[in-house]
Amino acid sequence: MVNFVVCDDEAKYRNFVDRVITAYMMKNEIDYQIHMFNDYDKSFMDLVGKKMPFKIYILDIETPTRSGLDVARIIRNKDVDSVIIFLTGHQELSQIVIKHEFLFLSFINKFDECEERLILSIEKALQVLKAKKTIRFKDNGIVYTLALDDILYVTKDSVERKCIIKTDYAEFKVSKALNEIEEMLSGSFAKTHRACIVNKKRVVSFSKPKKIIVFDNGESIDLVSTRFEGELI
Repeated sequence: MVNFVVCDDEAKYRNFVDRVITAYMMKNEIDYQIHMFNDYDKSFMDLVGKKMPFKIYILDIETPTRSGLDVARIIRNKDVDSVIIFLTGHQELSQIVIKHEFLFLSFINKFDECEERLILSIEKALQVLKAKKTIRFKDNGIVYTLALDDILYVTKDSVERKCIIKTDYAEFKVSKALNEIEEMLSGSFAKTHRACIVNKKRVVSFSKPKKIIVFDNGESIDLVSTRFEGELI
């Protein structure tokens, strides 16, 4: 899942960005969502703080209430992995953006080959996504791209006969067998039960007597069998 987070106070530019993203992503087998805002308000800032899969921010620099430069600084303090693209009519601010080193992907002038440069920027952003350690698979017509670091554990639902991939932000029920998913995962994952695989990098504690695993986000599970507990110890 790719999350495009767009903020611009002018409706015509929001509609323009929406059209460009939709036209480009329709050619790719990547699940995506567009989050549109007209100002850097509370709902926008709430989304910034929310744990979500890969984010691509497309930000206007000037809105009625706040500077996009200030917002980019806040984003970087919370999240160093997301992509930031500045889309503005203020070319004179480009040097200020460069000076502040926001680790942005591109600076696009709304009045200079805007559409072509935005498409190229989206292409580059997706290349950044592909460079991250991810698993990617297709299930029931949907292409899933999940960062390994986002996955807490994978369990098997014996009732629905599906696997549940648990991340910080969602549960994904897929028709893949557990051993198929296990083959996609890296060495940081270990089987703790015949029906469970955990991300050892996300485990902060394991109680052997109670057989409870606690993850770094506070969640816990008790799918641990004696046969596999050595992987955690």
